Amino acid sequence: MKKYAIIVAGGNGQRMNSSIPKQFLTLQGKPILFYTLQIFIFALPDIQLILVLPKDQIDVWKEICSHHNNFDGKIPHVIVEGGQTRFHSSKNGIESIQEKEECIIGIHDGVRPFVSKKSIQAAYLKAEVQMNAVLAVSSKDSIRKWNAFTDEFESVDRNDIKIIQTPQVFRLSHLQVAFSQAFSALFTDDASVIEKTGEKINLIEGNYENIKITTPEDLLFAESLLRNYYEL
Repeated sequence: MKKYAIIVAGGNGQRMNSSIPKQFLTLQGKPILFYTLQIFIFALPDIQLILVLPKDQIDVWKEICSHHNNFDGKIPHVIVEGGQTRFHSSKNGIESIQEKEECIIGIHDGVRPFVSKKSIQAAYLKAEVQMNAVLAVSSKDSIRKWNAFTDEFESVDRNDIKIIQTPQVFRLSHLQVAFSQAFSALFTDDASVIEKTGEKINLIEGNYENIKITTPEDLLFAESLLRNYYEL
């Protein structure tokens, strides 16, 4: 089946304490988004890339690409205007795909540049066979959750907890049905939108390096990862 990756990059620099949108911040001189787009091509060379950006960031991105040896020519991708929420941005990306035959679509956070090739390949293979696949890792930490009835935090068995990552990979036809639903604040990620239709979600093992870069501490960790573990 034909494969697509929708890279959703609608963040700003608020939690990063930066006026620059976090997806445009640099790691070793290159914007985070460069690494994110590249890893999908490295993992699946025939994949079609769709980059979803806020309207006011599209021209900025094109300018960035032109200043980095026409990056958009080396890693071809279609740019789609984002929406008011993550749900609407994903929906815009999905609606930009005009395939008549079934295909596989992965939706990924633009600021997760360290998803491994192995994780991407496994997710697409699983979705092709079993309709969907969502990357997840086990918690390394002890977990407590708030109990409103007892008015205290209570211990949770961390073996019952999974930390969800992206990409989250689905069949196009299933996404089209799921995203025809009205927006709900309960949609915490793309998998929760699919789940609302009654479809069971398949979790598969992700990689712990697949962090979402949202704070200055994350940026420091990302620099270390890039320096010590990755050659992108």
